[in-house]
Amino acid sequence: MSGSGGPDGREGPAGRPYVLLSCAMSVDGHIDDGAPERLLLSGDEDFDRVDEVRAGCDAIMVGAGTVRRDDPRLLVRSPVRRRERMARGLPACPAKVTLTATGDLDPAGRFFTAGDAEKIVYAASGAVEGVASRLGAAATVVDAGDPVDLRRVLRDLAGRGVRRLMVEGGGSVHTRFLQEDLADEIQLAVAPFFVGDPAAPRFVGGGRFPQGPLRRMDLAEVRALGDVVLLRYLIRRERSPERGDR
Repeated sequence: MSGSGGPDGREGPAGRPYVLLSCAMSVDGHIDDGAPERLLLSGDEDFDRVDEVRAGCDAIMVGAGTVRRDDPRLLVRSPVRRRERMARGLPACPAKVTLTATGDLDPAGRFFTAGDAEKIVYAASGAVEGVASRLGAAATVVDAGDPVDLRRVLRDLAGRGVRRLMVEGGGSVHTRFLQEDLADEIQLAVAPFFVGDPAAPRFVGGGRFPQGPLRRMDLAEVRALGDVVLLRYLIRRERSPERGDR
């Protein structure tokens, strides 16, 4: 695959890819509302930015809930970017990756049918046989432990040549990567409105995060994209200076 790490030459820790979390959310942190239709958070400029980031990755991951709910294609849209990847000896689009505890995935979904990219399903041990039978040749199914072990998943992806992984959600997947300290970068596109529904899904759920006040993240970039603002954070591996040390 591409052999690229993170931006500015940053690499993930030994044995796993560089992990970039990508999310669009409202000002109050929601990634959707309660309506049946998908909430549109970004505009054309941010969609193009996401397409550029996708083109620079080896694989794109979403959880099985996102596959079922959003039916995503997860393709590089720009013909120019696809040609540039192919000129470097890469597939036109990065590999697609999903995680599932139950194996409840439809092989007719666009995740599996759109594009020629490799599709990899990391399934909990108890679901492997069933999902492999259901998907057939539509995807490679890998036993990821029970429950699904993210470190095991990342080791396997590294063994497949993935050095840069883009994780596009949903909230439970982002939460796990952050709480288990397996993310290297966050790219947040903040839309200029509130959702205001306490039951609506958020970028992350509650719990303990290592990226707290004693290990602040580094703000690497702020960029206006139409009426959306991109915030790009790089995640430290060491504690921030204590207040008394400043």
